[in-house]
Amino acid sequence: MYSVCFVCTGNICRSPMAEAVFRARVEEAGLDDLVTTSSAGTGSWHVGDPADPRTSAALGAA
Repeated sequence: MYSVCFVCTGNICRSPMAEAVFRARVEEAGLDDLVTTSSAGTGSWHVGDPADPRTSAALGAA
């Protein structure tokens, strides 16, 4: 089992986007039973906030 955590400063833009893209690729490769993913921030000022709207829009457009 592998675990991958993507980290950025606030965990509302870069790291959740990287996690979503990576998770999709893992699932496409049929490895979702071997790889877990997560994202985190180095600061706590965005704890509990949803993803930045620009991040959500970019992921929705893909």
